Amino acid sequence: MDIRELRYFLAVADEQNITKAAERLYISQPSLSKQMSNLEEEIGAPLFIRGGRKITLTESGILLKKRAEELMDLYDKTRCELMSHEKEISGTVYIGGGESQAMSVTAAAAKKVMTDYPRIKFDFFSGDAQSVTEKLEKGLLDFAVLVDGDTSPYESLRLPYGDTWGLLVRKDSPIGAKNSVSVREARKLPLIVSRQGASQGGILRRLFGGDTDALNIKAVYNLVYNASLLVNEGIGCAVGIDGIINTSGNGSLKFVPFEPAVKTYLDVVWKKRQVFGKAAVVFLKYLKAEITEIK
Repeated sequence: MDIRELRYFLAVADEQNITKAAERLYISQPSLSKQMSNLEEEIGAPLFIRGGRKITLTESGILLKKRAEELMDLYDKTRCELMSHEKEISGTVYIGGGESQAMSVTAAAAKKVMTDYPRIKFDFFSGDAQSVTEKLEKGLLDFAVLVDGDTSPYESLRLPYGDTWGLLVRKDSPIGAKNSVSVREARKLPLIVSRQGASQGGILRRLFGGDTDALNIKAVYNLVYNASLLVNEGIGCAVGIDGIINTSGNGSLKFVPFEPAVKTYLDVVWKKRQVFGKAAVVFLKYLKAEITEIK
């Protein structure tokens, strides 16, 4: 199994049709069919369910597709790093993290890097802690931004800004008339919570203690914007951080912070003994300078 075979396999998986995949790859249909048969023979399991005009993946095919996509991302990332030149540094810096105002520090550092090194680009992956650290461990990210996570397995930098937690509510709701809300009061409300926050060890347990099963959770979200739509429809109050959704002006939503205040902080982490590409080395230097300047 080589890179070419994986590219061929992914093309067939995407097109769900051997003929269309062959046209996309500029090879003959019989040749591609032979390549896929050889790949199945090498793996020792069928990858496709062939029938009619559409090809679907078997369970083994679904697993191979996921791993092949990860391998191709890593291959392309490594190739770009190796092709960068000493005199004119280029490449892509891969960063993963969730939604947070504290990410503005990484954005400011990225802007300064691109001003001084116009051939450096950035790839920001948005996801929860599990998906971000998984990509970091597989080498698909250079850096991950974690919210109050365990940084002991990694090298890390604490970002200087914290996030303030509270409820995103409708302005015309009873809570919307308040300037703050207690956690005790929030317990009684219909809540919309993040998937990560609802997980074991998430922010909900920190806020409400161990008895989260008694909460009136109406919906779970991954993106705050989607949560804001649910809030706007009056489905519930979204537990989240300030500053992600614009609540200024004449909009219908308002952020009400918890009282006493609840804050979380972010750390930029990377693998110990990580061998960075030149672009990532430049970014880390600028990020450290940005943090020092803010402090």
